[in-house]
Amino acid sequence: MPDNQDGPSSTGPIDAEILDRIAPHLSRSARFGDVQARPEYAPNAVVADYDLGYFPSGVTRAYLRIRWFETDDFSIHYSEQYRTGNSWECRWDRHPNNHNTREHFHPPPDAPTPGEDEDYPDEWQDVLATVLTRLDERIEAFWNE
Repeated sequence: MPDNQDGPSSTGPIDAEILDRIAPHLSRSARFGDVQARPEYAPNAVVADYDLGYFPSGVTRAYLRIRWFETDDFSIHYSEQYRTGNSWECRWDRHPNNHNTREHFHPPPDAPTPGEDEDYPDEWQDVLATVLTRLDERIEAFWNE
């Protein structure tokens, strides 16, 4: 169903094969202290916790939660959790919806809906490279302030 109709169509089932490829891909990066493919608390996702050595001491957790669907739709949610109880969130999405084009970004600090229309590469590896580059810039900014 096109984006301009009354309701979004389904993203379809989770692509477990892609998730099982994403997890070891992320595990090879020094950025992450822990990567779990489809953990019990998130069986439809890969959850990658950043090594907190990359962050100032006020950050208590930083992670990616990646869901990939057989339709090549996806949701990549990034969150930083702070000692103050606050968080900083953003999300890269590709899915049918009523609030943006199929490909869009929900910007920080709170990932509001609607987001900003975007264009993403076709291959999952290229999508992840795009996301990780943007997050690397975020992390570098902590140390350049």
